[in-house]
Amino acid sequence: MSGNLLLAVKNLRLSVRTDEGVAQILDHVELELPRGQILGVVGESGCGKSTLARAVIGIMPNSAILESGEIWFEGEDLLRLSDREMTRRIRGQRIGFIPQDPYLALNPVFKVGSQLLSMLRWHAPAELNTEALRRRRIVSLLKRVQIPEPEAVLERYPHQFSGGQRQRLMIAGALASSPALVVADEPTTALDVTTQLQILRLLRSLTQELNIAMLFVTHDFGVVAELCDAITVMYAGQTVEAGATRGVLAGPKHPYTEALLACHPDRSGALIGIQGLVPSPLAPPPGCRFTPRCSFAEAQCSRRTPRLIADTPGHFVNCRLADERQRGRP
Repeated sequence: MSGNLLLAVKNLRLSVRTDEGVAQILDHVELELPRGQILGVVGESGCGKSTLARAVIGIMPNSAILESGEIWFEGEDLLRLSDREMTRRIRGQRIGFIPQDPYLALNPVFKVGSQLLSMLRWHAPAELNTEALRRRRIVSLLKRVQIPEPEAVLERYPHQFSGGQRQRLMIAGALASSPALVVADEPTTALDVTTQLQILRLLRSLTQELNIAMLFVTHDFGVVAELCDAITVMYAGQTVEAGATRGVLAGPKHPYTEALLACHPDRSGALIGIQGLVPSPLAPPPGCRFTPRCSFAEAQCSRRTPRLIADTPGHFVNCRLADERQRGRP
């Protein structure tokens, strides 16, 4: 892993046992996240985005089957670490986590201060070795996430805060141990549009100010355009396109990315979307998984699985069309 890369996921294949059979959730997933950047992981529901985020932080169900792959972070393959090591050294300390729903993330019967201090007590850096120092750290972070009267906030209960304020509290908790990476699993989905924009701008300013990297899971290209330096597009558990945000949005190379960007409401308010559904992970189609919904599909698309290649420098695509462009075929 190069010196500037903080996180690299390589050839990750992961299945889950279900009552109906074994579901292939992640299939040959690849991504790279340099230090100090924000990477957006985009795709429809059921594409494996949240499973990928949880694999990075090491929170997987007992039914998960790791078939292959590596997750390199700060020079270590996280998949080689025990859950005890992940808890002691990585999860909550070097990697912070911002959950999707701020209304469910905090326990309603405990004060906010006791919950944030409890998080930090488990994962505090060595220099925060007293309760007074940890409390000072939490108050400082509450100021940074623009929570007014932070000392008083510690004595309040979660129900006394709006959704946007609760998410700011969760951001403060994720940053408390000075992590190098923050994993955010659709943290603005439950918020109204105005609050969502405020949280996105806050996350952008904090990552720049603290020089941390962020893996941001979302289904919304508008969020990606506002926040992210780079994009990884997933479909049916596979990485189909990856590159700088501006390049991918301005010139998508994969038919799925192009179709996602073309989704919009028409004049009547009806949504113009992609025909068909994401295939079931219990029975994914052979070859390219987007073939049943792709307007460019040919017979060969179902016969062989394409590989993720550099279509142009820094812009990677997993599609037969990219293969043919690279070989000079029309």
